[in-house]
Amino acid sequence: MIRAIFFSIFDVHQGPKVLHQVPANSIAPSTGSSQIPLFHFPSVSSYIIPRPEYCSKLITFATPLHRVLCNPVCLHSSTYPRNAYTFSIALVLDASTPFASYATVTLKLASLLQTLEEQSRFLSRDVSPPNTGKIYALCEILLEDLNNYSESMIPIDDSNTLNIKLFPTYPPPPPLHPHHVPLSTVRLESLTDPNWDLTMLRVLPHIDGVNSVRQISLLADADYKLVRKAIEHLLYYGCLLLLDIFSFGASYASTAELASLVEDTDMQEECAAYVALPSIQGNSKPSQSDPVSGFQLVELYLKLRQGQTVKSFYIENVEVVDRIDVRRFITFGVIKGFLYRVHRYAIATSHTSRRKREHKSKSRQKTNVSTAAEVQADGTEAEPHLLELEKFLDGTHCFDEICTELMISERELMSRFKAFGDVQIICR
Repeated sequence: MIRAIFFSIFDVHQGPKVLHQVPANSIAPSTGSSQIPLFHFPSVSSYIIPRPEYCSKLITFATPLHRVLCNPVCLHSSTYPRNAYTFSIALVLDASTPFASYATVTLKLASLLQTLEEQSRFLSRDVSPPNTGKIYALCEILLEDLNNYSESMIPIDDSNTLNIKLFPTYPPPPPLHPHHVPLSTVRLESLTDPNWDLTMLRVLPHIDGVNSVRQISLLADADYKLVRKAIEHLLYYGCLLLLDIFSFGASYASTAELASLVEDTDMQEECAAYVALPSIQGNSKPSQSDPVSGFQLVELYLKLRQGQTVKSFYIENVEVVDRIDVRRFITFGVIKGFLYRVHRYAIATSHTSRRKREHKSKSRQKTNVSTAAEVQADGTEAEPHLLELEKFLDGTHCFDEICTELMISERELMSRFKAFGDVQIICR
């Protein structure tokens, strides 16, 4: 939030001087005023009106409670006293306010005022008393519009108009991996425009909460790096959430946040509506026509635990689970923080890894290509596949990541583990 905007100049008799300030007396209180200024202006005046070599540069400094942004401008001409005119328009923010977007505003304001001064002496010819006139009105409107609407359009004269917009600064998006599944939080089709990036337009139809980033790049027939950049762009603006790949072989467990679902009946209704199966005409099964209550949904979430797959959970609670969309049920819990995914990781023993490295060094010494071809012709696992698998067996790569990178199913992955040798699987 902007606490104050002020305009200052270098007076040939008084030195750095505040001409206009909004709110009044916030920077340089008038004589007789009891208001305490936001900071002591004489102590920092050398930063606001610096020497000419430091002008035309963004200057920012912090006081104990506030941060000041300014871009001093020094114009040289024989028409000015001492052949120079130095001015600065500054923004005062709270010390905790992110100032990246305000820096752009400060630079644009300084550039506009410099242009106006060069064209018509808009600043130097203004002889209005302090806190009056066009410059003061400009500061006043800017403060109100930027704080209330994050944008401002102010007509200066017949040929100049000030257009300022504060673009929010978001935190960097979370790391994006090929096995992540993006889920839209807004209606992306309503935001599209024919002039959008071609890769983005090809990617959007495949963002459905089921396809992983790698699958989206294959379905869209687009380069993976471009697809990743497009999805990161949507993540940055909060249009997507990242989920894990859903499968009935996965394991989930409830968290302490489940207590909020127990107490919040509105959230229970939201969950029931989200996980309900679409009505099918002619379906006479009473088990699928009866809605699931909020109490039943809480019970189902509590029954999810480590070591239990979604498939076994479904079989144990088939009478209730058969009436809901299991994937959406799991997705709702993950989004709201009721559930967390229990990932599986593989670790190769030191003996196994050493054996593979020895085999790799020996294979490099072989020059008979027909022998390798015969090994693959026997129907056994090709040795290069096992060597490719070894880099994922350090306990830091989950099954989802390994399957996505190698483009194989989980069943095939388990068969490769058996062919590889002694591989330990841990869940966490």
